[in-house]
Amino acid sequence: MKKIGNLLWGLVFIVLGLIFALNALGIANINIFFNGWWTLFIIIPCLIGFIKGPERMGDLIGLIIGIALLLCAQNILSFDIIMKLSIPFILIMIGLYLIFKDVINSKITDKIKELNKTKLKEYAATFGESKINMQNEEFEGADLTAVFGAVDMDLRGAIIKKEQVINATAIFGGIEIKAPENVNIKVKSTSIFGGVGNKVNNSKDENIPTIYVNAFCMFGGVDIK
Repeated sequence: MKKIGNLLWGLVFIVLGLIFALNALGIANINIFFNGWWTLFIIIPCLIGFIKGPERMGDLIGLIIGIALLLCAQNILSFDIIMKLSIPFILIMIGLYLIFKDVINSKITDKIKELNKTKLKEYAATFGESKINMQNEEFEGADLTAVFGAVDMDLRGAIIKKEQVINATAIFGGIEIKAPENVNIKVKSTSIFGGVGNKVNNSKDENIPTIYVNAFCMFGGVDIK
């Protein structure tokens, strides 16, 4: 997914470069500072984030808001109407996502529910920072919560014998999970103006354990390395 993001951003800069070059040579006269041009700073990142996935909810809402603002700047839609409908629209989108997200990720959801039946250790950071190093300790799952704070869990030296789950909640905060090389990572997430970044390349070896990351992000993020 990271390669797709780099490709899309590369294409954006190439197109901009070509436009400036054509204008400079007098071949074309393309005005990129049209009414509402500033909405592109919302539309383009949200569009690329939506294409990249896997967490698309916040990007979809941002994309629709950006397009609506562009149409308002072009006098196609009324700004007053958009402002009145923006909050109801966001609430409806979040509601629909919460209703159907378990259907989309049914297999991962069932596995997470099964693993959550066991008692998990809880780690939290509120207006502060919490660092957890599981060096030479057996890892048996965890609940991580960051509210206006940061949680850093280092599992690179942990002993992981079987499938485990990490429930990660980031609200105006951030959670970083450093995963060992001998595990696979599967993510299920609900993000509202936030997101999950998973930089782990899963192995094709089905015999190694899997860590399921069940993430909820609101104006926050979870980073898996």
